[in-house]
Amino acid sequence: MRAFRYQGTPGRVVFGAGAIGEAGAEVEALGRSRALLLSTPAQAADLAALARRLGPRAAGCFTAAAMHTPTQVTEAAMAAYDQSGADCVLALGGGSTIGLGKAIAWRNDAPQLVIATTYAGSEVTDILGQTEDGVKTTLRDPRIRPETVIYDPELTLGLPVAMSVASGLNAMAHAIEGLYAPDANPVTSLMALEGLRALKVALPVITTAPHDLAARSRALYGSWLCGTVLGSVAMSLHHKLCHVLGGSFGLPHAETHAILLPHSAGFNAAAATGQLAEAAQLFGGDLGGGLWDFAADIGAPLALADLGLAETDVPRAVEIALAKPYPNPRALTPAGLNDLLRGALAGTRPVATDPGDIRCSTRA
Repeated sequence: MRAFRYQGTPGRVVFGAGAIGEAGAEVEALGRSRALLLSTPAQAADLAALARRLGPRAAGCFTAAAMHTPTQVTEAAMAAYDQSGADCVLALGGGSTIGLGKAIAWRNDAPQLVIATTYAGSEVTDILGQTEDGVKTTLRDPRIRPETVIYDPELTLGLPVAMSVASGLNAMAHAIEGLYAPDANPVTSLMALEGLRALKVALPVITTAPHDLAARSRALYGSWLCGTVLGSVAMSLHHKLCHVLGGSFGLPHAETHAILLPHSAGFNAAAATGQLAEAAQLFGGDLGGGLWDFAADIGAPLALADLGLAETDVPRAVEIALAKPYPNPRALTPAGLNDLLRGALAGTRPVATDPGDIRCSTRA
C-alpha cells in the first residue's frame, strides 16, 4: 500500500425519513435562531411550507436561486440576508440552492444548514462554483462547506425520474474522479465504490418505481458518499469540462455531468487501470462503455447536442478547458479533448483501446 494522507471532513449529517422535522432543532444546534431560507423558484411552495414549520426561526425566504450560481443572484440574496436579520442560512433543494448558500457563507461566514432534495452531493463539499459574465470559476475553502446536512428520503419521492437519473449520474461522476485523484486514499476510495454500488442498484428501481422509499434512501445514501469524496480530493478533467460547458455555454448542470461521465471515464480508463479496476468491474469491465450502457438503460440524456451545444462550440470549449493546468491521469491535448467532446456531442458510445486511441461507436 502506498503512503497517503487522509483528512476527515467536518460536518453533521442527519439522515432518515421525516428528518425535515428536525430542521428547527438543527438551527438551534448551530447556536443560531433565525435562518434565511433559500430555494429555486420551482421549490418556492415547499420553502413556504418549511417557513411555516420553523415559525420564528425563519427570518425570511429567498426563492431566486439559479444554476451555476450567478453573482448577481448572490448579491440580491446578500441584501435579503442583511434586511431579514438572519444569523444563518438554510438551503432547501439541490445544487443551485446549495451553491447560493455557499456563496453567501463565503462572503459573510454565515453558518449553513442544507436540506438536500437531489443527488448532487455538493452539500458536503468545500467547493463553490460561481458564474460572472459567462465565465464560471471555482474555489475551495473550509468555510464553504455547510455545517449540517439533513437527508430526508421522503423529500425525494416527488423528484422527477429524469432529474433523479441525471442527478444520480452527477454523483457517480464525483466517485469516478475520486478514484484516480492524485490525493486519493483508501478511505475515500471505499466511499467512492460504496457510493457507486448504491446508486447503480437504486437508479434502475427509481425509473420504474419512483415512490420506492428504499430505493430513494439508497440513492440518497450513495449521493452523500459520492459527495463526500468530491469534497475530500482533487477533481480532474470531468469536472473541469462540466464547469466549462455550464458556465460558458449555459448547459444544465446535472444533465451535462450525466452525458460527459462515460466519455471522461473512458478517456482516462486506460491511464488509470489500477485505480479504476473495481469500478470497471461494476460496469462489465469496460468503464466508459459500461457507464454509457447503464445511462442508456435508465433513460439518461446521451448527447450534448440535445442540450443545445453546437459543433462550432467544441473548439472554444477545448480552448477554455486547456487554459489552466489541472491534474489528470491521461495527458490532455487539443486533439484528445476534441475527440472526447465530439463523441459526447453526438451521444456515441465510447470504446477505449489505449490512452492514445479513444474511438466512438454506436451501441449495437
